[in-house]
Amino acid sequence: MIAHQASCVAIAGRGLMIEGPPGSGKSSLALALIDRGAVLVGDDAVLIELSGAKLIAHPHPNTRGLIEVRNLGLLNFPAAKTAEIALVLRLDPTAQRFIEDAEWTEIAGVSLPLIRLIPHDPIQHLKAEMALKRYGG
Repeated sequence: MIAHQASCVAIAGRGLMIEGPPGSGKSSLALALIDRGAVLVGDDAVLIELSGAKLIAHPHPNTRGLIEVRNLGLLNFPAAKTAEIALVLRLDPTAQRFIEDAEWTEIAGVSLPLIRLIPHDPIQHLKAEMALKRYGG
């Protein structure tokens, strides 16, 4: 397994990996998705396992069940044991307004669909769910 700097939640068992630079809102997006029924896999760091042609996200043992909530600190949440990564979201201030299809990114030799979202968008959690439905395989 390899460590990967990202947050990850499971929505209906499908892993949604959230990447972005520090301060871009990874934890905030994960928290908003958890509020809508997602389950935390890991915040800011996950372990990635290659299983055939699939990538499986695991909570990092040092932060399992913890998510940073700004102004409140580290809070405990139920954590999924694993989630197969279906989509990578990258929080990117240069994200295009319109796209015709997902980009692709490679993690540990596996190609995954990638969608870029503008950080701190007030409806980002809705866009994340739509992206998972549309592009998450």
